[in-house]
Amino acid sequence: MATPTIAKAIPVSEPKSLLHNSHVEPSPDTKEIIDIEHVPVNDDPRQWSYARKTVTLCIVSLATMVSSSAASIQNPSNILIRTDLHATNNQISWTLAAFILVQGNFPLVWSAIAEITGRKVIYLLSSVLFVVGSAVLALSKTIEVMIAMRTLQAAGSSAFLAISAATLADIYDTHERGTMMGVFYAAPLLGPALGPVIGGLLSQAFNWRAIFYFLLICGVIIFLFFLILFKDTYRCERSLTYYSALQRRDASRGPVRHPSQSTIAGSEFSKNQTHDKDLEKQFQLPVVPEKIPSATPTPGPDNIRLSIKDINPFPPYLQILSRKNNVLVLTVNGLVFGFNYCLSYTCERTLANVYGYDALSIGLVLLCLGIGSVAGSIIGGRWSDRVVGKMIKANGGQWHAEMRLESSKLTMLWIPLSLIGYGWACDKHLNVAVICVMLVLVGFTTIWMYASTLAYLVDANPGRSAAAVATNSSFRGSLAFLSVLIAVPLQNAWGDGILFTAWACVLAAAELLVIIVVHKGESWRKGDEENERKMLSK
Repeated sequence: MATPTIAKAIPVSEPKSLLHNSHVEPSPDTKEIIDIEHVPVNDDPRQWSYARKTVTLCIVSLATMVSSSAASIQNPSNILIRTDLHATNNQISWTLAAFILVQGNFPLVWSAIAEITGRKVIYLLSSVLFVVGSAVLALSKTIEVMIAMRTLQAAGSSAFLAISAATLADIYDTHERGTMMGVFYAAPLLGPALGPVIGGLLSQAFNWRAIFYFLLICGVIIFLFFLILFKDTYRCERSLTYYSALQRRDASRGPVRHPSQSTIAGSEFSKNQTHDKDLEKQFQLPVVPEKIPSATPTPGPDNIRLSIKDINPFPPYLQILSRKNNVLVLTVNGLVFGFNYCLSYTCERTLANVYGYDALSIGLVLLCLGIGSVAGSIIGGRWSDRVVGKMIKANGGQWHAEMRLESSKLTMLWIPLSLIGYGWACDKHLNVAVICVMLVLVGFTTIWMYASTLAYLVDANPGRSAAAVATNSSFRGSLAFLSVLIAVPLQNAWGDGILFTAWACVLAAAELLVIIVVHKGESWRKGDEENERKMLSK
C-alpha cells in the first residue's frame, strides 16, 4: 500500500552522461521535460551499489545461459533419442523447431505482464514452468510427449532471455549499456556452445535422459537464486505500459485532466493524477511548479487490477513495429540468429555423417562457435560504448540512438567472407582445424554486429525496453524456426558450400539495412514521433 507523499517539484536536467531526446522541444504548457528513463524513483536501480548490480547481472546471465543451452543441449543425442523413442528424423527436427518457435514468441506475453507486475514475479513463474517441463522430459516415453514438454520448457525459459535485457536497462544507463549488454549477452551465447559439450558428456556417461535431469537441477537453482538473492529492478514510474493501464483506470473514473495538472511527487505520482494520452508517444513527462494543494497517496502496480488490455502483448508489439527503424534492425537480428541455428544444426550433421564424430567430439567443435560469439559480444559491446562516447564528443554533446550502430561497420566485410570460407571448408571436407577456425571467425563477426543492434533497440525505445527485446525475440525465434525446418533439405540439395554462400548474400543484404538505419533512423524516429503526436492531438 502506498504511503502519502507531499508532492514537490523536482529540478530536471538531462544526465551528463546522456543528452537523450535532445531534439524534442518542450510543449508550451510545460516548463521542462524529463525523458521517461530518468524519471526520479525511490530506490533507483541505477543508483544501486556495484555489488548489487553485479549480483543482478550474474543471476540473469546464469538464467539466460541455461535457457539458451536448453535449445542445443540435446543435439549430440538426437540419434540416441530417435532410436529409444522410435522417432523419425522429422519428429526429432520438431523437438528443436517447436522449442525455438515458442522460446522466440512467448516473451511477448511475459514482457507485457512484467511491465505491470514487475520482473521478479515473472522470473519465478517461468522458472517453475522450466522445472516442470524438464522433469517430464526426463521421464517421457514417447516422442509426442517430448515435443509437448519441449514446448512447455521453451515457454518457461523464454522469459529469461526477454526480461533479462529489460532488467539490465533498469540498472544501467545508456552510456554504459553497450558494455554491459555485451558482457551479459556472452552468457546466452556461451549456452549454445556449452550445451552440446554437456549433452555429449552426459549422454555418453549415462543416457540421453540425464540431459534433462541436468536442466531440472539448473532450473531449481535458478528459481532459488531469483527467490532469495534477486531484488526487483522494475519501477512503474519508468514503464509506459504502466502509464497506459493507469490512464485506462483513470479514464473509467472520470475525465482525463490536462497534463499541466499532473506532477511528479518525489519519486511517485499523485493518486488523483492523470496523464495525457500522448505520454507514450512523446517518451517524456511534464514537470510543473511545486505548489501542490495537498498530500496524496501514490498509486503503484498493486493498485491496478490487471485486465486483458493491460496484459495484451499485441499493442506494444505493434507499437514497436510501427517504427521503420525498428523493423529493419529486427529483421537483421532475426536473420543473424536464423543463420546461427542453421549453422549449428547442419554442422552437427556434417561432423557426424562426414567426419564420423561422436556426441562429445561434435560438442567440442561447436564450442569454437561459442568462443568466437562470446568474444564478439564482449569486445563488440565495449567497442560500441567507445564509439558512442567519441561521437557524442564530436557532436557537441548531442546524442541519438543511431550512433550505437556505427560500431557494427567494423566487421561487416568479414561476415560474408567468413561464412563462405566455412561453407566451402565443410563442402571440400578440409581438416577439422580449418572448420574450427572458421567457426570462431563466424561467431566473432556476426555477434559483434548483433551486440550493437540489440543495444540500439533498447536505446531507441525508451520506456519500452521489455517490449522491444520481446519483439526482437519473436523475430529471432520465427526466423530461426524457419531456418531449422529448411536447413536439412537445403543442405542435402545444395551442400554446405552453396548453402552458406547463400547465407553470406543474405547477411550482406542485412548489413545494408543496418547502414540505412544509421543514416535514416534518426529522421524516421523524429517523423514518427511528430506524426503520433498530431494524431493524438486531433
